[in-house]
Amino acid sequence: MWAYSRTVVRRRVLVHLLGGRTLDGVLWRSQGPLLVLRDTKLIEAGRIVPVDGEVIVERSRIEFIQALP
Repeated sequence: MWAYSRTVVRRRVLVHLLGGRTLDGVLWRSQGPLLVLRDTKLIEAGRIVPVDGEVIVERSRIEFIQALP
């Protein structure tokens, strides 16, 4: 199911999480059940908040991913 995530490594993506939050970042690495994002911003209720460091997301918390051009 998640084999496609390798095709978007090192690309900017929108990661839509269960619960309505969205992460905008560069998918840096896909490792087992985890995705690692860099240069990330949290989008929630119309607000955009920069996030410092790497963000690690469990795949089970992801609703869907959009690969940006």
